[in-house]
Amino acid sequence: MKGINDLMQQAQKMQADMQQAQEELAKAEVNGEAAAGLVTVTMTGRHDVKRVHIDDSVLSEPKEVLEDLLAAAVNDAVRKVEAHNKEATAGLASGMNLPPGFKMPF
Repeated sequence: MKGINDLMQQAQKMQADMQQAQEELAKAEVNGEAAAGLVTVTMTGRHDVKRVHIDDSVLSEPKEVLEDLLAAAVNDAVRKVEAHNKEATAGLASGMNLPPGFKMPF
């Protein structure tokens, strides 16, 4: 019984730590870019786009090119948010000796 209680306490602590980490990650901002920074997108850890910057030199391009560059910058930001979130939460479950790939229900 003691082992189960210890495991439950560890799980509760991990859940509280995860919630705090999620709140901090939501506030984090990353920048995605396309065309060597001519189009940039600032995104939060919750995937909310905060800012978009389009260099004036790109505005003379056809609409389709601008749309592609904006999509590329957003996709770059999404990948960076995912990598940042994964890196930041990697150590939270380390003390529980869980099997690789195990996902907690919270």
